[in-house]
Amino acid sequence: MLIVLIAFAVFLILGMPVAFAIGISGFLWFLQHPELPITIPIQRLLSQTVNFALLAIPMFIVAGNVMNSAGVTRRLLDFASTLVGHMKGGLGQVSAVLSTLMGGVSGSSIADAAMETRMLGPEMLRRGYPRGFAVAVNVWTSLITPIIPPGIAFIIYGTIGQVSIGRLFAAGIGPGLLLMVVYMITIWFVANRLNLAPEREKRASTGEIFRTLGRSIWALIFPVLLIVGLRGGIFTPSEVGSFAVLYGMLVGFLIHREMSIRTFYWETLENSLGDIGSVMFILSMSSIFGYGMIWERIPERLAQFLLGITSNSNVLMVMISIFLVFAGLFVDATALILMLTAVLLPVARQLGIDPVHFGLVFILSAAMGNQTPPVGASMYAGCSVLGASIEEYIQASWPFLIVTVIAILLIIFFPQIVLFIPNLIFG
Repeated sequence: MLIVLIAFAVFLILGMPVAFAIGISGFLWFLQHPELPITIPIQRLLSQTVNFALLAIPMFIVAGNVMNSAGVTRRLLDFASTLVGHMKGGLGQVSAVLSTLMGGVSGSSIADAAMETRMLGPEMLRRGYPRGFAVAVNVWTSLITPIIPPGIAFIIYGTIGQVSIGRLFAAGIGPGLLLMVVYMITIWFVANRLNLAPEREKRASTGEIFRTLGRSIWALIFPVLLIVGLRGGIFTPSEVGSFAVLYGMLVGFLIHREMSIRTFYWETLENSLGDIGSVMFILSMSSIFGYGMIWERIPERLAQFLLGITSNSNVLMVMISIFLVFAGLFVDATALILMLTAVLLPVARQLGIDPVHFGLVFILSAAMGNQTPPVGASMYAGCSVLGASIEEYIQASWPFLIVTVIAILLIIFFPQIVLFIPNLIFG
């Protein structure tokens, strides 16, 4: 297995796409075991996608694109602006709130970073924001989006680890709000140092807040409806994705009336096909790699190794989080979740760590790789939109990196930040 891992690392260094690096490395493992039928990799490639629970993934991707086409994003931007636009660094504050609201729409850190940088970035530059800081704000706040329900990472982790997806959805709310608060505080301090003006001259009136709330209400109640539907047994985790698509179409065609049949077919579905293809291809390829890890008993060996170091659950969580942050520098978060859930979750369970609590730490730590070099997809998306250099971005990112690490430590040592809402709703 060591040769396979070295090959995987070499492929990534050479710039090979993650899906191919995972699949080819896994196939090399099979070549080392001639006693196994060579047809197994093909079978694994296909069987991984024949999973009814994973049907929610393409459905949520389509739902996110439908909601964006339905004019939801612009309404959420207006609502976020009325709430926090009067604060120091107002556009940065808007970015933090908008990313939180967008969690119920897109669920993708990369899509959120690109969208918000495109929408808010040019105006930030006109208002005197340093280019690197303008990108850093929109990229780091996008880390909130994948952990606000519904998140695709929750579905993958929950399906592989046999963890309640409804509880995972509810568990993301507390950490998401915590990240929003720490990012807003960080933006306020940096804005004071740089003397950045608010977006609005004065606080919005109560009437204006309620008017923009009314225009955004269909997007804001969407995550609530999903959790209530799961809690009430109205939907299974697989069915809830289909409901999300129908809900988005209802909003787009009948309520906002901003989406046409032509837009739905030639923009929404076309964008969705690319997103679905990339996620499902990584998922299929990872099953080849995962077969070798299970055959070599990597989960059991890793469990014995980690438990030999410490039996303290908090120390173990910190160690795993550091490892995931480091691994996320080189490997996409989706691939990490696919490859390592079956490896690390049994270790957490042996120490009595709640799998929902562990899942939030796991997903958040792995997702940080999107914000950091060398392969951070959100980072590259934001920098390309505003034409910022990686050096400018890194220089402006240190405050956000520090407060993100602090937030993860708080989530580890105070599990009720994660578990309070799931326990309240699901018992």
